[in-house]
Amino acid sequence: MTVEKIQNATTEDFFEEILIVCPKCKGSKKLKLPKKIINQSKQLTTISIPSGLNCEHSFQAFVDKKFSVRGYQAVDFEFSALEFYESSSGPMEEEELVKDEEKDFTSMPIFQEVIQILRDCVDDKEILGSGIFSIEGKVLYSSLPQTTLFNTIREFEVRSQRNLVSVKKMYLELENSEKFISNLMEIFETKFNLVLMFSFRVKFGMGNLKIRDLLKKFKHIFGKDML
Repeated sequence: MTVEKIQNATTEDFFEEILIVCPKCKGSKKLKLPKKIINQSKQLTTISIPSGLNCEHSFQAFVDKKFSVRGYQAVDFEFSALEFYESSSGPMEEEELVKDEEKDFTSMPIFQEVIQILRDCVDDKEILGSGIFSIEGKVLYSSLPQTTLFNTIREFEVRSQRNLVSVKKMYLELENSEKFISNLMEIFETKFNLVLMFSFRVKFGMGNLKIRDLLKKFKHIFGKDML
């Protein structure tokens, strides 16, 4: 098998094509979405669609574990990147299926504050994407470019398999000089990896300062519940 065929096979295994329809103008487009993120979600996966990807509008789609769109939500603000995260809300019939004992960090209202902080830090000039992952590689929130997202999930999965989950920080530089920094943090006695993706303009020193700024904002929200 050639390298190209292997890469194509990997892409097909990782992505599922889903038809997305704008709730405002009804413009539609088939998007390839990561299977693993949707399969990992306990409830629905919220997919934030930035303007220009499907049509001129930004909106959100709620996708279930069978890769069916259960509903849409128009928004009055812009997304800077394609986002994925586990829904704490969605179409009512799906909410009724979610038991109280299944609710966790991503279902808490405070998680929406975390998402907004991560969303606000992405600017297309210096910070290209952000994310929060479990130490096993489960995506709690991501606006990372999809290729980077795939590699990040694989990296954390390998770390977990090799019992390297206590690695506090990781610095990577790609061939195009874009940079990736992950930082281990603990909230409500559970460990997570905070990830930022930087443009070629940003040096690791500056990137590390931006990570620290985010951690300070999270600490302000969670107080003593964050280490």
